[in-house]
Amino acid sequence: MTDRHATAATAGQVRDLHAFIAGLPKAELHVHHVGSASPRIVSELAARHPDSKVPTDPEALADYFTFTDFAHFIEVYLSVVDLIRTPEDVRLLTYEVARELARQQVRYAELTITPFSSTRRGIDERAFMDAIEDARKAAESELGTVLRWCFDIPGEAGLEAAEETTRLATDDRLRPEGLVSFGLGGPEIGVPRPQFKPYFDRAVAAGLRSVPHAGETTGPETIWDALNELGAERIGHGTSAAQDPKLLRHLAERRIPLEVCPTSNIATRAVAALDEHPIKEFTRAGVLVTINSDDPPMFGTDLRNEYAVAARLLDLDERGLAGLAKNAVEASFLDPAGKARLAAEIDTYTASWLAS
Repeated sequence: MTDRHATAATAGQVRDLHAFIAGLPKAELHVHHVGSASPRIVSELAARHPDSKVPTDPEALADYFTFTDFAHFIEVYLSVVDLIRTPEDVRLLTYEVARELARQQVRYAELTITPFSSTRRGIDERAFMDAIEDARKAAESELGTVLRWCFDIPGEAGLEAAEETTRLATDDRLRPEGLVSFGLGGPEIGVPRPQFKPYFDRAVAAGLRSVPHAGETTGPETIWDALNELGAERIGHGTSAAQDPKLLRHLAERRIPLEVCPTSNIATRAVAALDEHPIKEFTRAGVLVTINSDDPPMFGTDLRNEYAVAARLLDLDERGLAGLAKNAVEASFLDPAGKARLAAEIDTYTASWLAS
């Protein structure tokens, strides 16, 4: 085969993988509510609230969403959060996020929501809960995508935010039906994990699962703190785990999943380049890896693209990609029957694709 023919064959294989990924049934476990607002939705919200500095032109948002470092990302992210000012804004955003997930064949998603950011801006807490639940139920009945919530503490807002988030997550009069887990996001530098232990203890006692971000922009000690102090059952990002062989062994032996978001890590400068991403070290160590998009429109990506990135970094074929999809099902907080159905759907789709 000539070099030209070999190149053409490789291009065809890549196209086939992209087509396989497009139709692959998926679950997503690390994707943020506000961070999933598409350029169309962000521009619509910016037009509703013209006092914001966020551009109303969807094309201008690409430049606006170019980050110099993680601190700049947080600054831009919070400017978009400030566009969510009414229950109607909340409902619009939530349903449109579900629509985009459904378009990518995402059957189940655990959406990270930061209620403190909305309630502190004056949205009535009961109205906020009603808005996300109304959108969740509509998404399931109209789009076929099942949504569940992770309420997370915005770490940069301190213990006041931790107290408020915990109250909203554990008060039976407010707690939404779709809530399954409790997290911690925002910057890690200067925001030590152990101070949040009492709040995670309360959330776990109320039946929620612990899923803090850790080791995204700090070292493996932050991941150890999340495990030992916050009782983490999954780790958001966990990028620096590759620096600690003992930690990798612990994660692999305990089957504690990592929520890996490759493009996000490059966009926020947590990792210098895709080819330097530690996902290869994770998989070689036997860690349960899930693939996620984090804040997809802000990073110019979506879940399909993240699977394509993983395929390249890990040299995966269709069966390997199906295995990643099943990792997310295993690591999810979906009920056992739901896990079995989605895993079977992935297997059926893959077998049909390979037989065609």
